[in-house]
Amino acid sequence: MIKERKQYKLLEKIIFEKLTIQAPFKIPNPMPDEACFLYMLEGQINYQTENQNVSVPQNESVLLKCGNYFSQIKNDKSATLHQIIIVHFHPKILKSIYSSDLPKIFKKPGFIDDKIDLSHLNNDFLIQKYIENLMFYFDNPTLVNDDILILKFKEIILLLCQTKNASTIQQILSQLFSPTSFTFKEIIESNMYSNFSVVEFANLTNLSLSSFKREFKKNYSDTPANYIRNKKLEKSTELLALSEERITDIAFDCGFKNLANFSHLFNTKYNCSPSSYRLNLKNK
Repeated sequence: MIKERKQYKLLEKIIFEKLTIQAPFKIPNPMPDEACFLYMLEGQINYQTENQNVSVPQNESVLLKCGNYFSQIKNDKSATLHQIIIVHFHPKILKSIYSSDLPKIFKKPGFIDDKIDLSHLNNDFLIQKYIENLMFYFDNPTLVNDDILILKFKEIILLLCQTKNASTIQQILSQLFSPTSFTFKEIIESNMYSNFSVVEFANLTNLSLSSFKREFKKNYSDTPANYIRNKKLEKSTELLALSEERITDIAFDCGFKNLANFSHLFNTKYNCSPSSYRLNLKNK
């Protein structure tokens, strides 16, 4: 659950965000036309991309390239509330700020590695000081104007250029001006285990609800609700068999609203509770 959200916009685009999130929570990240810098003020977030998985703990950060991502925050003994700072890199903003010439970090290197989805930055001192200063502006919104936002935006770009990850960061940021396009099935399958309604899935694919249902039927020969529910339940049986995770966490991992909803649907399909299913497997 998002407990608090503060945002600053430039040219009608969100450029800086501060989120306070209560776990467990899944975050959809459909970003076909932007890169995203994320800094953990408190707690931990786990990111999963097609090629990489990474955990970002407190005082560390990650830069994500254009794409579809799945991230989640789980309950943590050390933090009940998780605080995140996000900087959004939109091509529209960059072209406006750097009207004459883009910094080198946005220009394509000689070789593009398509397998690089993100860059994880560990305890970078300059980045930490930058975030501390940015927090001042979140705490004092009356002092913020477009000139300040542009200044802080340019500053994070300069700092990213100076990190030891600069070459990887260039691989990510250089692709901002070649937006990624996704097929219908890629969008569905990358968000399969998120707690999305059919309407939210339709919005992700930029289709009306009726058009989305027709397209889904064409691709999967089933209704969205039935197909996605069955895929979630199938995944839950795998996790019950192969992991020692709590059943509550398995329900969350598979995208169910809550434990009661998961248990009801599981019992309807398999004629037993999730705990009985796991126990029966252990006794065989």
